[in-house]
Amino acid sequence: MFLNVSYNNKEITGKVDDEVGKPFPLNERRAMGGIGSPKLFITETSVEIRNLLILDNNTDSCNVELRPNGIIVRFRSLLETFALVIPYYKLAVYKGDLAIYSIYRDHYFIKVRSDTKAIQKFFKKMLDYKADNAPTSIEDL
Repeated sequence: MFLNVSYNNKEITGKVDDEVGKPFPLNERRAMGGIGSPKLFITETSVEIRNLLILDNNTDSCNVELRPNGIIVRFRSLLETFALVIPYYKLAVYKGDLAIYSIYRDHYFIKVRSDTKAIQKFFKKMLDYKADNAPTSIEDL
């Protein structure tokens, strides 16, 4: 789901919470060592997202927030904030070329540069949390 989340709208907040769950409570955030990523620099995106990013001259960057049932990738363009909401069952993460991670949901994708240890550590945390909380697959039975 790709949304404009610039304004506090109960309908949009409800949609996001239904898709990926409500934010973690503070004690769980501390236990996990934080739920937000460092600043991620975007190298490539799908057409819909690229059309928004080229409208301004700022550096293309985003951040990722962990939720109980998925992630939210947020970025800004023209003083508006947009979110790509991805439940874990639709999330695909690939480590491509040297220091590039690709985040996919259906036909949307964002490729980010991962040139620091903090970013690599965050992606490892995200994938470990996804694996630990995924429902049991048929192959595991």
